[in-house]
Amino acid sequence: MKQHTVIDSPYGPLTLVADEGVLCGLYMAGQRHRPPEESFGERDEVPFAEATDQLTAYFAGELTEFTIDLTLSSGTPFQQSVWRRLLSIPYGETRSYGQLADALGNPAASRAVGLANGRNPIGIIVPCHRVVGADGSLTGYGGGLDRKRRLLDFERGEARAALF
Repeated sequence: MKQHTVIDSPYGPLTLVADEGVLCGLYMAGQRHRPPEESFGERDEVPFAEATDQLTAYFAGELTEFTIDLTLSSGTPFQQSVWRRLLSIPYGETRSYGQLADALGNPAASRAVGLANGRNPIGIIVPCHRVVGADGSLTGYGGGLDRKRRLLDFERGEARAALF
């Protein structure tokens, strides 16, 4: 049974989705590949207390690693492996699509890694914003390049999280 809630953030409203009480989605307003609203289930804040607390601490600059229970069960096995690998990118650091492909044991899969990254169902917590082009350039981000730039700047201590 799915449930959802919407919380405010410095990057606009975030929709949190849980399946059987476990976080399975975090979507930004206007996000590319955002599932239809009707797939989010009933609105209920109860299953999201811990996620909301950790996100609040993250945006306040007090949390650098999330410990929320989550499920990455949507998507293909390859997509799931990319999403799990994203969790290993430390706060304030970036990796290229090629580096992720290498880490997955498939150096030729950087384009596939990029496509999987773009379908990440749990933005921010599963830090797809920390993936950049081989030359360090900011490339596609489902939440928009401005949000990606702001998230990276925030994590590097170059800017405070301000309302979007």
